[in-house]
Amino acid sequence: MGTDKKADFSDVSSSVSSTEQVVPKADFSDVTATVTSTEEVVGEQQYTVQAGDNLSKIAKHLLGDANAWNKIFEANRDILDDPDKIKPGQVLKIPASQG
Repeated sequence: MGTDKKADFSDVSSSVSSTEQVVPKADFSDVTATVTSTEEVVGEQQYTVQAGDNLSKIAKHLLGDANAWNKIFEANRDILDDPDKIKPGQVLKIPASQG
């Protein structure tokens, strides 16, 4: 066989450049946030009905006036059809006391 000469690539050089745009990272160091609760503004609380409760008892305990039961009933018309039919485990909205 003859002497085959191999290709000589010793003088070949290469470089890679990208067309991708370099975007600086976002700076959020001056961002602030505030969280407020509407519960404080509205003044409404919640109460989970216990066995033996009725709206008058809840009104006396939470609002200081057993006769305020109707305020609780009106605040919960979306879940109550009859003020005498509340059930343990129900979560009622209790309106803010008017004084």
